[in-house]
Amino acid sequence: MNNEVQFSRGLFFALGAFLMWGLAPLYFKMVADVPALEVLSHRVVWSVLMLAVVIGLRKQWRALRSLTWSTWRRLLLSAVFVSLNWLVFIWAVAQDRVLETSLGYFINPLVSVLIGVLFLAEKLRKMQLFAIGLAALGVMNQIWVVGALPWVALVLAFSFAFYGVIRKFVQIDPVLGLFVETLLLLPFALIYFAYLIYTESLMFMQQGIALDGLLIFAGVMTSLPLLFFAAGVTRLSLTTIGVTQYIAPSMTFFLAVFLFQEPFDQQQLLTFVCIWSGLFCFTIEGLYRARQSKAKVS
Repeated sequence: MNNEVQFSRGLFFALGAFLMWGLAPLYFKMVADVPALEVLSHRVVWSVLMLAVVIGLRKQWRALRSLTWSTWRRLLLSAVFVSLNWLVFIWAVAQDRVLETSLGYFINPLVSVLIGVLFLAEKLRKMQLFAIGLAALGVMNQIWVVGALPWVALVLAFSFAFYGVIRKFVQIDPVLGLFVETLLLLPFALIYFAYLIYTESLMFMQQGIALDGLLIFAGVMTSLPLLFFAAGVTRLSLTTIGVTQYIAPSMTFFLAVFLFQEPFDQQQLLTFVCIWSGLFCFTIEGLYRARQSKAKVS
């Protein structure tokens, strides 16, 4: 298969993944009446079942049995961070705070760089420092405007950044990795379901078939974008993935402002302008470095 076909297929899968992630608030709005913890539990349970089928079709059960205890421990830690990310996102959408989730995922790449410097002793280049400084100005402006720390955005950004750092040190197929993470979370989800049944507060199978179908669909919403992303990232350069990753928070931003009509004034615009400017500098610097590296190899 030639490079052009590989690139086209990779771009199709990557765009599909980011489009699904960008449209995710539409789904979670439809289940907004269900408590966030119950939605999270459904996300875990149905993801385990769907991914088990995928792993069976890909004949990866042997790879699962060969995982070391060290890998299981690291995936347990990554599962904690990704479940926190999922829970806060689900709650924020239900509370009409989609704009804050967009802000969090815009900040995420810069937070990932900062965590690399603080915990992995990576060197921070001047343009990266400038980009992080712009993002910090945006956050400080938001604190000034709102009068409180934008904790939803920061929790989403930092939890996903820590998740990425942990997964960086786990050599495992992305689909198999997500299956292990959700499998480790499964006992907690089942215990919570048992509690809901005991207290007669479980909404599943109580509010009609439409809602039940939506809650089961949580497994698809979790697993399908990852399958697309895994197929895309193996066919595209990290530079291309780095640029296209901004599609999802951009879509979320437009959904929040124009469809959900969340408040968005000039002060909030200033916050986003600072973040966007930082990301622009960060992306341009990354593209320049990638071109330099390619020239050296040539």
